[in-house]
Amino acid sequence: MALAQLEDYCEVIGGAELEEIKQLARRLQGARMAHVNSTSVGGGVAEILHRMVPLLGELGIKARWDVIKGGDDFFNVTKLFHNALHGKAEEITEDMYQIFLDYNRRNAQELDFSDCDCVFIHDPQPVCLIEKREQGPGRWIWRCHIDISAPHQGLWEFLRKYVEQYDGVIISSPGFSQKLPIYQYLIPPSIDPLADKNRELHDDFINGVLEKYGIDRSRPIVTQISRFDRFKDPLGLVEAFKKVRQKIDCQLILAGGGATDDPEGLLVLEEVKQSAGNDPDIHVIHLPPGADLEINALVRGSSLIVQNSVKEGFGLTVSEAMWKAKPVISRPVGGITQQVIQDVTGLLVHSTEGLAFAIRSLLANPEKAAQLGKNARQFVRHNFLITRHLRRYMLVMLALRNPGQQVINL
Repeated sequence: MALAQLEDYCEVIGGAELEEIKQLARRLQGARMAHVNSTSVGGGVAEILHRMVPLLGELGIKARWDVIKGGDDFFNVTKLFHNALHGKAEEITEDMYQIFLDYNRRNAQELDFSDCDCVFIHDPQPVCLIEKREQGPGRWIWRCHIDISAPHQGLWEFLRKYVEQYDGVIISSPGFSQKLPIYQYLIPPSIDPLADKNRELHDDFINGVLEKYGIDRSRPIVTQISRFDRFKDPLGLVEAFKKVRQKIDCQLILAGGGATDDPEGLLVLEEVKQSAGNDPDIHVIHLPPGADLEINALVRGSSLIVQNSVKEGFGLTVSEAMWKAKPVISRPVGGITQQVIQDVTGLLVHSTEGLAFAIRSLLANPEKAAQLGKNARQFVRHNFLITRHLRRYMLVMLALRNPGQQVINL
């Protein structure tokens, strides 16, 4: 399916909001923006940039997207850094820091930002590219998508030296803020309501996808869509599901793909398969890149969606499910707390036992589940769509020209 044009969003957000976006863009005509991250496939960052960059171009802002290169040694280190920034105890050696720096500097030699008015560096992997800023007058923003509220202190002190060289930091949740001498902007990430992963689907297509994977739509379906990552706690969900099924006949789907910068994904996938065993009601589905329509169908065919993360940056899979008016159960971690409001847009749980209880509760009370889903869709409509994200990024560019308060909620 071809990418939607800006005007196509009018039916979702209304003409007034669309006109506001256009007016902001008129103040940035011809501006040059670069985005840099570590993968073009897998995860919410890549999905956002796939959509954000063309829309910026349509608005007259010359946006580009660069992906840094790295070997297995680099991505093994950055995955360990990712875990450590989320608070996991990790041993980080001087060799690891050196590998990280070496790859950043190699990539810096291949990238040119001299004509950029604004450079957005996404997440820790390319953070050291800030060393290139002397080549031009552009403003630099570090866009941190992960939870750095309780990071490994040694690693954070190492990264801080680079972060403090930026003109500002964008974080996804208020709790992620660190004490820094630069401006901080609060901007949650977003979903594209017109993308294949989120657009409306014919019921026949949904049924076809469920049949393909041997899933019975006539019985309740509990689903988690996520990368196979230990922080998503898929094993805990399997345990909770087995408790639920002692009282309610239901099925479980654990579906997701991987990202090129995440070397642990296949290991976790195997752990999940072993936990599921030969249970015919537990469907572990490893999806290839580009399986967005199938993901969409799996969610739309489900009775409820779980996001059992114990650590999370934001968790766009939650917004994706909420947009489809699905009731969501999740843990109160990271940016999920901005999306799931207890008993309004979903349910929050704190343990495997609590998760099992919440699943049973919603499966036994479909009227409540439907109301949560209805509320959730409206909440996403007003807060987490790509058009709102686009507006906020343009406001950051304007704010950098006219600095305001230290912490700004856009």
